Amino acid sequence: MSTQYWIGLGGAAVVVLAGALWYSVWRRRRPEVLQVLQTTALDAAHDVLLPNGMGGQIYIEHLLLTGHGVVVVDVKQFEGTIFGGDRMDEWTVIKENRRFTFPNPQATLYDRVAAVRRLAREVPVHGYVLFSSRADFTKGRPRDVILADEFEQRFKKPEKADLEEVTLALGPHWERIKEAAHPG
Repeated sequence: MSTQYWIGLGGAAVVVLAGALWYSVWRRRRPEVLQVLQTTALDAAHDVLLPNGMGGQIYIEHLLLTGHGVVVVDVKQFEGTIFGGDRMDEWTVIKENRRFTFPNPQATLYDRVAAVRRLAREVPVHGYVLFSSRADFTKGRPRDVILADEFEQRFKKPEKADLEEVTLALGPHWERIKEAAHPG
């Protein structure tokens, strides 16, 4: 066999190994909160617009069908110490030597939940601001804020034996919501 053959084969092996390494690193670094959404949802709609009940539309970041009903999720990819409260206009994140603020996400979450409830009717609708498990609410956690590990425990997928019952009960309502949704 020629030298060019062995060089080509070696080059191909390097490319395959580099690709495998990149994928492995990417998968480990994939945001924890997005993995949690994927593992808990029976079905999901992401980045959609729904009617807001006042002639307009409202943006929904993540909308999940779970064994406990429909869940509206606003994800905040912040890590570090977070200071926020139900009555504070801005929340603060401190990580290492950096500090920044962001608007209190609760008001917009409640508007989103209300829009989904209009469509879901009898189905339970929950709303959460989801943070990584590496977020630390030292002074207490505001209402409807949840960490990824807690979210995963609270909204575990139903056992296979219960899955059909859940799907029959929630399926028509979920379809009504998905029919009203448009790409955001």
